[in-house]
Amino acid sequence: MTLRVYRKLSFAMVPLSPALISRRLKLGKEDPARVGERRGISADVRPPGPLVWIHGASVGEVLAAAALIERLRALDLRILVTSGTVTSAAIVAKRFPSDVIHQYVPYDSPRYVTRFLDHWRPSLALFIESDLWPNLILSSAARRLPMVLINGRMSHRSFPRWRRVAGTISALLGKFDVCLAQSQTDADRFAALGSRNVIVTGNLKLDVPAPPADGNKLDMLMSMTRGRPVVVAASTHPGEEEILTETHRTLARYFPQLLTVIVPRHPDRGEAIARMISAAGLNPTLRSHEDLPTATTDIYVADTMGELGLFYRLAPIVFMGGSLVEHGGQNPIEAIKLGASVVHGPHVFNFTDVYEALDSAGGARRADTQEALVKHFGQMLADPKAREAVLTASERVVGQLGGALERTLSSLEPYLLQLRIEMGAANA
Repeated sequence: MTLRVYRKLSFAMVPLSPALISRRLKLGKEDPARVGERRGISADVRPPGPLVWIHGASVGEVLAAAALIERLRALDLRILVTSGTVTSAAIVAKRFPSDVIHQYVPYDSPRYVTRFLDHWRPSLALFIESDLWPNLILSSAARRLPMVLINGRMSHRSFPRWRRVAGTISALLGKFDVCLAQSQTDADRFAALGSRNVIVTGNLKLDVPAPPADGNKLDMLMSMTRGRPVVVAASTHPGEEEILTETHRTLARYFPQLLTVIVPRHPDRGEAIARMISAAGLNPTLRSHEDLPTATTDIYVADTMGELGLFYRLAPIVFMGGSLVEHGGQNPIEAIKLGASVVHGPHVFNFTDVYEALDSAGGARRADTQEALVKHFGQMLADPKAREAVLTASERVVGQLGGALERTLSSLEPYLLQLRIEMGAANA
């Protein structure tokens, strides 16, 4: 009943879509050159042969599939990636091969979804984590499109909410052939909500390759910061930059040349962060202005897209943002793979298993307060051996937790075999 009502309402809301798109354009949440994709209209041509459609909500989900996409491309399969944010589209353009097609996911109206499916005619659909749009799922199932939920995650926040509408989520999850869950906890939650076939494959984010960096840009930053202790705060959220600014002020008493690099999760906040830092009596420099940190820069605000690989390589210590506020934390694996020792706050429920394993092995430092953040940064800045011990432990944990990519591919093998058979028949 809930889904029937939803379908009727989403169909009736179509006349309001121009107003919605106009508002999102003003907020910078849509690409004006590609708004037609939100209505299921594409300027791109569907490539011949089997097409694997991979859908993720935003940057994190799309990047989690990077290694999987490479393996699928190696099988000569064509890939269509959909997501819902401008930032994720920019990441796909920057980090993925040119033959990987990106489209914005259509708004979840039956009319727009039908256009999208009619145009692309995917052969296999892989939904990442838990971005479940009812019309997209129901319309795909009606076409007998094989659907698999990969890297499935059901957070401690989402689980009780979905349980209140158990019939609705069961009807949606029941359309998936299989659910590949990140952990046993996720698997138990998906099964309780109605998934028919659940397999624990692990977290694909543990198998992602380290992000790239422009060698010339890295050399320039290294030359500008040589001799200075550097810490990076990655993917920060509102409320954290103030804490980090005060942390810098305290640490600078003991490390006068300290440079703190803040990489906000949303780069458009850079100007506001810089104003806050200035109001606190410190000297910021903005990367979006194409400025480099100078000897007088206290905090370097790296308000650009796709450069985390650069800053992970620059600093031996990284604070993972989204963890001092109740956002749920960010993925620490890329920083660890690039040789950084990790510090994080208490709110890491998006990556509970990863951080529990790291913390228990001494592979990360948890800071519940600003005082604890100062303590951990100070200890690792003053004692390189302590910092190396954290990194060594974290690398060992990452090695032990890996393998999700191979387990995911193994679970997908029946579907991939069918696609290869279809390719062979077409070529014959």
